[in-house]
Amino acid sequence: MARTWLSVTVELLGGRGEELWPWPGRIFAVGPSQTFMDLANAINDAFARWDRSHLSMFTLADGRVITDEETGAEMAASIRGPIVAPIDIAAARVARTVEPGAEFQFTFDLGDAWMHRCVVGEVKVDPVEVLGVRPDSPLPYWGWGSVPDQYGRRWDTDDGEGRVPRKPDRPHPMLLHAWPAEVQAPGLDLSELRGAIAGTDAARFLAAVTGRHIDDALQQVGAGIPMALEQRRRETGSVAVSVINRLTWRDGPGDQVLAEGLLASLRREPLTGRVVPVALDMLSTVLEGDPELSTGGYLDLRTGRVYDESATDPMMVGEGAAIDVEEEPERWLRVDSTGSRNAWRDMAAFAERQHDEALRERLERAIEGKGAFFRFRDLVHGENLSEQWYVFSADRQMGRAREFLADHGIRVG
Repeated sequence: MARTWLSVTVELLGGRGEELWPWPGRIFAVGPSQTFMDLANAINDAFARWDRSHLSMFTLADGRVITDEETGAEMAASIRGPIVAPIDIAAARVARTVEPGAEFQFTFDLGDAWMHRCVVGEVKVDPVEVLGVRPDSPLPYWGWGSVPDQYGRRWDTDDGEGRVPRKPDRPHPMLLHAWPAEVQAPGLDLSELRGAIAGTDAARFLAAVTGRHIDDALQQVGAGIPMALEQRRRETGSVAVSVINRLTWRDGPGDQVLAEGLLASLRREPLTGRVVPVALDMLSTVLEGDPELSTGGYLDLRTGRVYDESATDPMMVGEGAAIDVEEEPERWLRVDSTGSRNAWRDMAAFAERQHDEALRERLERAIEGKGAFFRFRDLVHGENLSEQWYVFSADRQMGRAREFLADHGIRVG
């Protein structure tokens, strides 16, 4: 039978003279041959005990004690009343000692008395089902709550009397997705990338992205991967996986939508949604427009072409320049301009990602208050960041355009 392992819930009630609430807990899968020593080690692992030079013991509901032989002998000799022979913690198997539904106690460090309530589940479990493996020792497969340090320390040099260290002014680089430090690599030639995609040239596409810094242009790079997979699947596979991982890690506008599409292409799985050959840069131009200057436009769901609102004016010059939305309403998707709010967020994100603290602070000050766009533009130009900013902002705009389409059940063909 596969379901021969016990499920043991362990809750930490308290220690060092203090009760904890809510009780943090872990649920362990315990095998038929695993001992109480194995369970004790697993509990101490799960509750982050790094100093194991302390005695431990289990106490069963009938009063029997499970501990090491030496400690058990000392306890037996000092017990008042009937002597209950201690059980050897290294030899006794959990599954042969306690039944489903049983409750017992585990105490780590008999001085500070970190006390745990242990309850055996009524239903046995299959370790492969809950853990994915059949481990040699008990292993937790579920848990909750914050784990306290066994000595109550809150930081590495805490002596119980010192003041809490001052919080850093800036988040750690890991929280800013700026760790490890970027390896210096040549920038991406966008014109070469776009030329390769437009010309459906996989070899040229792979040459354009290999060895280049692509993290600011993942939406633009990702647009060429399906084509490259069709022509050169073996060479493109590793590039596709790398871009999918980078999109998932970056998690910017439209990144998850693109990552899911690329993963499906890599696996040769069909994608849901209506396929429309949309030029994302054209769509983003209308989508990101200023509502005071443009009220938006329309996407032709048949051709993928994007029209500005003015194209609905029958007085448009040129044959076929005007469109009639009312004649075929199911053919057109309304695109409303979102204005400057996204552009400001892009500037803030661009400032936050700068590794140079002084530059980051100048950019953050530049986007405060009225005139933010002009100050930001001038500072970016003065710091020779114009090209980097263009790539970064264009990618975010394309991501939002991709997200807009996904919200309407459309994927880019």
